[in-house]
Order: sequence, then structure tokens, then C-alpha cells
Amino acid sequence: MSTYLEHANLTVPNIEQAIDFLRTVEPDFKVRHDQIDQVENGRRRWVHFGSERVYIALQEAEPGSQPQMPRRSYENYGINHLGWVVDDFDAVLSRLHQQGYKQSLLITDEKFRLRAYYHDAAGFEWEIIHYLSDIDEQRNFYEST
Repeated sequence: MSTYLEHANLTVPNIEQAIDFLRTVEPDFKVRHDQIDQVENGRRRWVHFGSERVYIALQEAEPGSQPQMPRRSYENYGINHLGWVVDDFDAVLSRLHQQGYKQSLLITDEKFRLRAYYHDAAGFEWEIIHYLSDIDEQRNFYEST
């Protein structure tokens, strides 16, 4: 068995908005588990959303909570983005635009991959990747064309 990332766990202000974004990227993903737990300050929902092997765990934030500090990707501590490899780059970007998600960056000068970055409603950044080769050495090539 090879090592792979099974899931990432994010605390989000609104689980339904997070699911809407992820479903726009990957329409075949589904809610694998949806649960509400009793916690000290009331109830908290959490959802596993993805495929049978890979998913995003979405944890509802405590009511009234705010991010600990204003977070700026690539400047503050924390996750900068999560990357999704997709089969149909143009279709995913089209769906994201149709749903009103804003593109933050588009990388077009790479020889063996296409990349675009989007922010969801909570401000998380997601990288959308489409490889133009199945050869590992080419997929992992880091110089621009």
C-alpha cells in the first residue's frame, strides 16, 4: 500500500457553503457522514464530504467564533491552500465562475500542468490542478516553459 493523504480537517463558519464549493469542484463527491455532537456550548455539526477514499472533514465553528487573527495566505502561520487534481480543468473553472467564486491566480506558463486558485466563501484558498502528462517526471517538473 502506498502512502496518500486521506483527508484534511477544516473548521468552517458554514458547512453548507463549504459543501457547495467542494461540490462545484467535484460534483461526484457526496456526504459520507453527517453528525451533530453535544459539546460544552451546545451542539456542533461535522461532515465528511468526498469519495470513498478521499474526503474533507468539515467541522462547524463554535457559534460566534472568529478566526484567531486576520489570516493572510503565505504570510501568517497556517494552511495556504489545498490542491485538487481534476480531469476537466475548463469544466471545473466554468462551474466555479458560474457559482460566483473568485479566481485569485491562474498559472499558465507551465509545460506539464495547468493551475488556478480560488477562494471559497470562508476565505480558504483551493488550487485546481490539471496535469498534461501521466509521466511522473513531467508532472513533477518545476520550471516554467
